[in-house]
Formats: sequence, structure tokens, C-alpha cells
Amino acid sequence: MRRIANFYTGLMILATHSGKFHADDVCAVTVLDCVFPGGELIRTRDPERIRQADFAVDVGGLWDPQAGRFDHHQKGFDGARQSGVLYASAGLVWRTHGARYVALVAEAHAGVRMSDDDAQQIAYAIDNDLVQYLDMSDTGSAKNAPGGYGLSAVISGFNPTWLDDEQAGSADNAEAMRLRQFRRAMEFMADVLINQVKYRVGSMRALEQVRQAEPLEGGCLLFIRNGALPWSSVVRNEMPKVLFVISYHTTEHRYMLHTVPATTDTFEARADLPAAWAGLQGAELAAATGVPDAVFCHNNLFIAAAVSFDGALTMARQALEQAAQ
Repeated sequence: MRRIANFYTGLMILATHSGKFHADDVCAVTVLDCVFPGGELIRTRDPERIRQADFAVDVGGLWDPQAGRFDHHQKGFDGARQSGVLYASAGLVWRTHGARYVALVAEAHAGVRMSDDDAQQIAYAIDNDLVQYLDMSDTGSAKNAPGGYGLSAVISGFNPTWLDDEQAGSADNAEAMRLRQFRRAMEFMADVLINQVKYRVGSMRALEQVRQAEPLEGGCLLFIRNGALPWSSVVRNEMPKVLFVISYHTTEHRYMLHTVPATTDTFEARADLPAAWAGLQGAELAAATGVPDAVFCHNNLFIAAAVSFDGALTMARQALEQAAQ
């Protein structure tokens, strides 16, 4: 009966609870609003209104994706990831609709049509890096960041304070204000999720370009023509021989000489730039390297720059010579 009524009105109804909102219900509603656009959001605890809605998030006492039910508060709920992390409403919605959300965002914001498998792999990665922590915060098993500036805390900060409620003058005005703030929180959450998708789509598309980059100096040096490509993990994981990377910085029109991180969790490099270059700029670096258009070398010896490719290549050869000693 609920579905027939909504069919005739042509309006999808998405229900979540009224009162204070949290990151898990904001995230879940944001995802559904993208995958099923143009619907009406209602915030209520009225069982009949919830029953008539097409989707019920964080309310309703039922987890049934086929029926559009995504609650985790019911007695006996034991839904958990393979890792053991319990689902809250964000994770329940993401589990069912995350891949579709990724595909829609990738096409709309990155101009990329993704295969079902690639979209699902990105959805898994976003769950692992972001969504599960919203669930953990909601279920009380962990905070998603220390202090008051984890994503869950930031979203919670969109809730009106008791002073706002007092100034609203009535319960209806207060709830209308809370709905407006919920929508503001959705806009913020949408930006976070879109950025998550765009970053991973970009990384996925960059893989082949980095793999096809030009090896130099017997494979110990790699030249990447577009310095904006995220190359570090590919080089670290797949190119054990590469000690340095030259890339072209398209906006500053200069060539960058990079060290290669040895691992993901340290600043240690496979090989450092020459210690004598540390912190030098302009004429001082030119004198130390013999490269007239040398620009700078970072004090921590992980990056240097020259205006020309030949200049960067000369510096790279000096760095390789030192590394071989």
C-alpha cells in the first residue's frame, strides 16, 4: 500500500529519526539521496509515517535492504563486517548502495564510467577508510579520530544547541531548524564522499600511466611527464629498482626530483638527495650542483627542482652517483 501511494504521487519518501542527528544517519541519507534523487526527506519517529516511507534509515527497527530498511537498533541485531566491526546505518546503506554511489559520482564528477567491479573495489576501500569509522563512533566501539574534530564530531556539530532551540520559540520551529541543519550536514558529507571517490578514481586511472612512465639510467630513475599523477605507491610497490623520480610540475613549469619512500609509514627514502644540497636555493644550489637553473632543495632532502629537464636529469645523476657509493 505504501509503495502504491508513492507510485501515484511520483515522490520517493526517505525517513530518518527526528531530534539530534549523527554522522551515520547523515551519511546514509546522503548516499540514498544521490542514488535515488528527487525524493522527500522526512525526520520523524511516527511509526506510521516510517512504515509508509520507501526508505527508513536509523529508525524503524528493521534491516531489510530489499524493503529499503536500514536500522541497527533492534534487539538481536548482529550485523557485522567480516572484520567484526558492527554496522550502523551508514554502513548498512553503503553495503547495499555504495558501489552504485561510487559509479554515479565517478561519472558526474570525474567523467569516468566505471565497471561494476572497479566501483565495488572503491566502495570497499571507502568503507575501510571512512564509513566503518562512522559506524564505530555511532555504536560506541571507537572514535574515528582523537579529540573533537573527527568526522563524526564535525557532523554532530551541525546540530542546533540548546540556545538555538530556546530561540526557536516552539517545538515545530526547532525541528524545522534541525531539518535545515541536517541538510547542511548532508552537503558537507556529500563533499567528503565525493572527494573520497574522486581521489580513488584518479588513483586507479593513474596506475597505468605511471606503469608506462619512461625508465632512465638503467631503470634507477623514472620520468613521469605529469607530476600531478599519484605515483608513490605504484613505484614503491612495483618498481623496486627505482631510487628517484623526475616529474614535470605543469602549473609551475619546472621539473621536480623526488626521492622514493621506502615504506608507507615512514619518511625514510630508498636513497636521499646529496646532503650538501639541503636547504639550498637559487644561486647557492646552482653552485653546489653545477646546474644553472637549479631552483631549490628541501632541507629534508626528499625533493629538489630545476627549470629544465636537463637540469633535473643532471641533479638526478649526481644523486644516483652518491647512492651508488
